[in-house]
Amino acid sequence: MKPTRDDVGGLATFRLVADILIRPLVAGDADAVRRVVGAAFHPGNEADFVERIRASDQYVAAMELVAVDGGEIIGHLMGSGTSISDHTGDTSTISMLSPLAVSPERQRQGIGGTLVRAVSEIADRFGEPLIVLEGDPTYYSRLGFAPAATAGISMPLPDWAPPEAAQVLCLSSYDQRDVRLRGRVTYPPSFDGFS
Repeated sequence: MKPTRDDVGGLATFRLVADILIRPLVAGDADAVRRVVGAAFHPGNEADFVERIRASDQYVAAMELVAVDGGEIIGHLMGSGTSISDHTGDTSTISMLSPLAVSPERQRQGIGGTLVRAVSEIADRFGEPLIVLEGDPTYYSRLGFAPAATAGISMPLPDWAPPEAAQVLCLSSYDQRDVRLRGRVTYPPSFDGFS
């Protein structure tokens, strides 16, 4: 049976990578996630951004993961939904990752990459065709992401971001002939005011 996008229990497989546990967010994690995201992006409004996504219709509980070491949350990543409009104006929902945060003292240890691979695997198990994100092309290309333009996808980017910051990871159900998967990404309302 194919899992649904709300099926946290069926996908709550815990992983041990080195001594790091990757697991879904559970009740009581929100404050620790806020601290990790705030420290990783200080100064910034990413911690509020995470809470807005969590409160939105685009939130996918099974795609919000934390990295835990010795009972302490040291990393966080969430996947959510966003819209893509094809050349006819028809709109589809696709998956998007944002934001990835690792405690500053634990960065460059593979934790972020492990979180990205875990969320990508969950999206693939859901039957999602692809994942988009806005981020550092050098970092994400090592995890299999490519410029979104190569898949016929455009994304709104801040003025400071290079075009290559719009990226895509094509998953196992991706069909390059599916015109619904090409077009322009429109960020959901939870992204309003985020910079």
